[in-house]
Amino acid sequence: MADEKVALLLAQTGGRDKADDTTRRASADRGPSEKQPEEYASDTTDEPVVSKSKEEEANGRPDEKDGEKTAKEDDKGKSKDTKKDDKPPPAGGYDDTPAPRAAPGYTVRFTFHRATELPMADINSLSSDPYIVAELKTDLPKRQAEDPPFLFRSPTKRRTTNPVWDCPWIVGHVPSSGFNLKVRIYDEDPADHDDRLGNVRIVVPSLGEDWHGIHEQAFKIKKRMGSKRAYLIRGCTALFTRGMHMSGHLHVSVQVLGRTEGPGGRIYNIGPQYWSQHLSPMIGRITGTKEPGDDNKTEKYNFQANQFQLRGPVPPHLYHRYVEFKPFVKGMFTRSGVRGRILNLALHHQHAHVYNYDRSTLYGSFPEPSREMTLQFLSMVHFDQGGRVFTYVLTLNGQFRFTETGKEFGIDLLSKHTMHSDVSIYVAFSGEFLVRRLRYPEREPGDADQKTHPPAEIEGGPPQEEPSRDPSCYELIIDNDSGTYRPNGLYLEQLKGFMEDNLPGLKIQALACDDERLAKMKEEQKASKDAEGDRRTFLQTSDAGSISSSDESELERRAGGSERKKRKMQMKRRIKRSKITNLGGEGSKFERGVRIVAEPRRVVESWRKGNKGKRDGEAGEKGRAH
Repeated sequence: MADEKVALLLAQTGGRDKADDTTRRASADRGPSEKQPEEYASDTTDEPVVSKSKEEEANGRPDEKDGEKTAKEDDKGKSKDTKKDDKPPPAGGYDDTPAPRAAPGYTVRFTFHRATELPMADINSLSSDPYIVAELKTDLPKRQAEDPPFLFRSPTKRRTTNPVWDCPWIVGHVPSSGFNLKVRIYDEDPADHDDRLGNVRIVVPSLGEDWHGIHEQAFKIKKRMGSKRAYLIRGCTALFTRGMHMSGHLHVSVQVLGRTEGPGGRIYNIGPQYWSQHLSPMIGRITGTKEPGDDNKTEKYNFQANQFQLRGPVPPHLYHRYVEFKPFVKGMFTRSGVRGRILNLALHHQHAHVYNYDRSTLYGSFPEPSREMTLQFLSMVHFDQGGRVFTYVLTLNGQFRFTETGKEFGIDLLSKHTMHSDVSIYVAFSGEFLVRRLRYPEREPGDADQKTHPPAEIEGGPPQEEPSRDPSCYELIIDNDSGTYRPNGLYLEQLKGFMEDNLPGLKIQALACDDERLAKMKEEQKASKDAEGDRRTFLQTSDAGSISSSDESELERRAGGSERKKRKMQMKRRIKRSKITNLGGEGSKFERGVRIVAEPRRVVESWRKGNKGKRDGEAGEKGRAH
């Protein structure tokens, strides 16, 4: 009788195990995103039916009941494991929302000619440093409500209240239903926030090839949103100056150039291809970033942030959302909650600090993609000098932003792709790239006999000679290495085609971030940077802004200085850390700050435990000393 009951128990347990195996196999086949059917989600499974007598049911042994409980507990544990395995990945990454479709629109050229009688934002010079930011709106539906606005920024004109820009802006697929153009005029102030000097709104209800257009028409600048201080200065000046007016005007032209080719549905930049280069010697000292000197034998500290407006349209599949890999990330991008607002404001401040417009900012433009435009890009990345690796973001409007960043740079100052995108919810693509020089430009980069610098030292360029000015001698290796947006590697070829259209003559190779060849290339870049950096003498250039004495001493410490000073500063830092402890754990200042805002309770608890352990250790040492 006992043997029969044992056999019965084994049969029941085996049936459940088979059902669980079937459940797991079915779940694995479906994938984590597919919902499980009720017959697999429930605990009931098809078991072999074995008849029992009333006596056996009434006088069941305790060990048999315990066996049934154990089997049920095992089933529950297995179902929990299955749920953990089926947990979907964090929201974000590639967004497959289809791009909106519409009838082909019109190619429209906006020209911002000049402004007159602007207010005076600088009391010392009784003038301003004006620039304009134009935002174009149409009734075309957005792909997502969080898509960034369609903007244009002009170069800054220095010390004038009557600036002349003459900046064209050509936009494709503007619908026949017209547009709403809002132009804001600002005064550039690198040391403080930029003051608004007024705004102009231009509304055109309909467009057509027979539309007469707008020809250098003067639009009155509205003062309501302008800086009261700037208008007060102008008002006081007007009391003592004959012929000075309080109302300014902006002169704008708008012209329809014809139908835009291709399917409509979204507006995009056609041209010109504007670029800007933002230089900061002070940030260069902090991050240890250097650029070649004029003689190519020295280097100077200078951090460089670059923006290049590429010709659209950006391929529709290049569309990625930030990844919610931590609970606080959503609040950071959407400005929800106290933590999210603090982090969002901090990252906006970082973006404005790195891409800062001041008197050292360089501007330029090209009417269309050309070899000269490719050479300008290669000049921004210093050709193949120094074994550099760059971090980039490609916005939905086709703006290519990049800086030289990496693990060896000051991550306290930079937060990589989030900072580059200016905390944008959606971008086209993001990752890293590097540039190499080819030994045989006529051959493909993947040929067996092909050599590149780095790692090999090839004649006809750095580190011994001047860089070649032929774009075909260089190769751009670009990837999707971005944890913030996690771009889909399946669309690297589309990114490659888009970059080839905008950088003619340059060989481009797109590699996934998990490619072993890419990891080897980055290691070779780092080795080349270390080797070539030892051959150069470093210079210090003056910064556009003022630096306090305390800042100067801190920069000297970061830049190097004598060994004695370095050891002294390291000792002071150790003492300070031992007294205060690293609130927020290990890592850079920015990373610790993020942890403090995101998980304050956990950080405070670990901080208290660390201090308690140190106090106990100090008390023990004092006791042993006595």
